[in-house]
Amino acid sequence: MIVMHIDANSAYLSWTAVNLLQNGYGTDIREIPSAIAGDPNNRHGIILAKSIPAKKYGITTGESLFEARRKCPELQVFPPEFDLYMKCSQEMFNILKEYSPLVQRYSVDECFLDYTLSERKFGDPVKTAYEIKDRIKNELGYTVNVGVSCNKLLAKMGSELKKPDRVHTLFPEEIEEKMWPLPVEELFMVGRATAKKLKKMNINTIGDLARTDVIYLKSLLKSHGELVWNYANGIDPSPVTVNDEIDQKGIGNSMTLKYDVTDRKEAKMFLLSLSERVGMRLRKHGFKAGLVSVTVKSSGFEKYSHQMKLYTYTDSTTEIYKYACRLFDQCWKGEPIRLLGVSVTNFKNPDEPEQISMFGEEKKEKEQALDKAIDAIRERYGQGAIIRGAFANHQNVKPIEGGVNDGNYIMMGGHEE
Repeated sequence: MIVMHIDANSAYLSWTAVNLLQNGYGTDIREIPSAIAGDPNNRHGIILAKSIPAKKYGITTGESLFEARRKCPELQVFPPEFDLYMKCSQEMFNILKEYSPLVQRYSVDECFLDYTLSERKFGDPVKTAYEIKDRIKNELGYTVNVGVSCNKLLAKMGSELKKPDRVHTLFPEEIEEKMWPLPVEELFMVGRATAKKLKKMNINTIGDLARTDVIYLKSLLKSHGELVWNYANGIDPSPVTVNDEIDQKGIGNSMTLKYDVTDRKEAKMFLLSLSERVGMRLRKHGFKAGLVSVTVKSSGFEKYSHQMKLYTYTDSTTEIYKYACRLFDQCWKGEPIRLLGVSVTNFKNPDEPEQISMFGEEKKEKEQALDKAIDAIRERYGQGAIIRGAFANHQNVKPIEGGVNDGNYIMMGGHEE
């Protein structure tokens, strides 16, 4: 068996950089201290990806934007655009499908490819791995790492060895030299808590773990002890499982407010702004949702949410907003609001049959036509080309444009960068 693991380098930042360059932006943000995070004008944001120059300042994924700016005041911050990232992910997937019918999406920026039967057609796997890497770089404009081995675990560990723009092999005979000297926390499935337990047992490297008695590990970590022992020894029987699409389970937007909101009417204006963006993205992906949820975070950082299952599926901005307001009224306790979020899930494809109501169908059709017309205008002329009258005279609340908020997200299987 021959498996490749293809991993986009700093995917969110690289994809944003390519998109900016294609649209006339004068600087490649991969070459300056930059990061993908929340709106810098807001009070809160998390670093989702960073450039190599930013990494030299000690900036790490997952830390707060505030802390990152302390380390590097000149850090350039760009908002996440998950709809763009889905498109870029699909472009990479399409190239990989040319080399094997057996391609598994592991996450939005990672894929496994079973090359076993493809070797007859394309030849040496390492040579082909370089070809794939170079094609993605030349055709799509960003770099990837490719790991080559005999199973998924070793291919993934191989692709992580040194970045960016590299091909690495990690076959069983190379484990002792290439993988065992690595810190134990770099082994797949060894998280922070597990690494802490292992280090208390004086297990500091992957090699230490591989040489530890598996029965002893099972007595301390139960079945997870056996799993990480297998991985440390390069054992992974799992096959490459074909899946043509990322398992997208929800679409949502959240917004950290620039000031604490205490007025109900004003809070609902923010909910309208969020609902507009959620509805537009829902329609763009061709889904209808059967569940709406609202999230509220207070100025004291208390966070809670309410959700509602709908009688019929919808992709209407007006409908989403109506349910969001109802949920907000149910859950808001009157305290100052720091963050608001609106999300939808429980998707169905528009082509699937659905229960329709006997009432209000004419109004529903008009709303759908209006949403479609607004989407088309914004797609052609920009998000600010047309706005609701409700926003026109409101100084503090603006309609969300692509990526302005710091909580633009898509919930997917696998992991996010």
